[in-house]
Amino acid sequence: MKKSTALLATLVLSASLLLLAAASAATASQTVGQVQSSVSFRSLPSTSSTVYKYLKQGEQVVILEQVNAYWYKVQDVTGAIGYISADDKYIEIVASGSNGSSAANSATIAASVSFRTGPSTDNARIRYLSKGEKVTITGQPNSSWYAVTAADGTKGYVSSDPQYITVNGTITQPGGSTSGGSGAATGNATIVASVSFRTGPSTDNARIRYLSKGETVTITGQPNSYWYAVTAADGTKGYVSTDTQYIKVTGSIPSGNNTGNSSGGNASGGTGGSNSGSSDQAVIIERVIAAGMKYWGTPYEYGSDRNTTTTFDCSDFVRTAYREGANLTLPSDSRKQGDYVRNLGSVKTDWHQLKRGDLMFFMDSKGTSAAAYANVNKAAETITHVGIYLGDGQILHTYSTASGGVKTSVIAGSQWEYRFLFGGSVL
Repeated sequence: MKKSTALLATLVLSASLLLLAAASAATASQTVGQVQSSVSFRSLPSTSSTVYKYLKQGEQVVILEQVNAYWYKVQDVTGAIGYISADDKYIEIVASGSNGSSAANSATIAASVSFRTGPSTDNARIRYLSKGEKVTITGQPNSSWYAVTAADGTKGYVSSDPQYITVNGTITQPGGSTSGGSGAATGNATIVASVSFRTGPSTDNARIRYLSKGETVTITGQPNSYWYAVTAADGTKGYVSTDTQYIKVTGSIPSGNNTGNSSGGNASGGTGGSNSGSSDQAVIIERVIAAGMKYWGTPYEYGSDRNTTTTFDCSDFVRTAYREGANLTLPSDSRKQGDYVRNLGSVKTDWHQLKRGDLMFFMDSKGTSAAAYANVNKAAETITHVGIYLGDGQILHTYSTASGGVKTSVIAGSQWEYRFLFGGSVL
C-alpha cells in the first residue's frame, strides 16, 4: 500500500510539474488556454476524427496553432498533441504569448473598417475594426484585401486601402516571400468564381468559407481528379473543386498526388505482390476512383442491370468502377466480391489500416448508434454492402434511393464504422 501511495503521489507531482512547465513556457513564447466546458480532444481538426479523450473543465493546454476559425491544435498536460474546438464556450485564452507573429507583419487600423469573413464585400461582416486597433497581416489574397488576425485572435479580412490600414514594415507572406505592402500573394492558382473551401475532398466535408473571385491560392496536391488540396493566402489549408469554372492554374503544381491514405503509410502488411503500393498500382487506383466519381449522383436501384450504367446497386457500382478503371471484372454481388478479396489473403478488420482504393464490406444495419452493435459477433455476420475506400476516412458508394445515389460518406462515428466487417485490395 505504501509503495502504491508513493507511486500515485509521484505521478500527481509529475503531472503538476508538466502543467507548470507548459504554462511557464507558453507565457514566454506560446499561448495557454483553459478548458471552460468538457470538450473532445481529437486526432484531427474534424468532428469525424477519432476522439482521444474528453478534456475537463479547468484543464489547461498549450495552443500550438489555430488551424482555422473552428479548431486549435493543442498539447495537453501529458504531452499529447491533438485538436479541440476553438469555440470560446469550450476554451479561454489565459496566457497569450507571441504565437509566432512577426513584428514585420503588424499593422494599425487608420480608420474604421469592415472586418469580414472573406476577401469580398459579399462576405459577412464580423464587426468593424476601430481606428488605432493593432492587427497582424497573415496574407494578401489579392491587391484589394489583407488577411489579418485581430488582437483577440479573430481571423478575417480587411481592405488593403491605406486610408483604412497602415502597414508597419514589410509583409511576410506564408512561405517566406515578402510583398512590401502591395500586390497579391504569390501562388500557383487563381480563383475565377466564388467556390466552397472545404476541410476535405468531398461535398460532405465542412465548408471553411467561400473563396472569392481573384484570390490567389497555392495548390499543394490533388487527391483525385475532382479536388485540389490548396493553401489560401492566410495559410489556411483545405480543398477546392478542380473545375476550371472555379479555379485557374497559373503555375506549376507539385508532382505526385495526395492520395489521402489515413493510415500514414503503406498498409499492405508486408505481403508484397499485388499489395505492394507500387506507382503503377497507384495510377490504376486513381483511374478506378475517377471512373467511380464519374457516376456521382447516379440513382440507386437494388438488383440493377449489370449491363447498363443508368442505375446501380452497391456491388454493381464497385464492379463498374473497377471494370472501367482497371480493366478488371469482379464478381457481380457483394458477398462474392468479399470472397474474392479474402482469397487474396490480405484483409483488414480495422478500417484505419485500409489503403485508398480498397474495398470495404459491411453487415446489415442494426441502427445508427454504436450501442446497437456492441454484442454483435461480426465473424458470423453476412456481407450486405460494399464500397470503395477513398482515404481520409471516406467511402465512395451507393446504398439507397433516399440517399441520392452514388456519393461519399464519412466513416468515423457513423453506421459505416459500426457495420464494417473487413476490407482489402482487389489488385
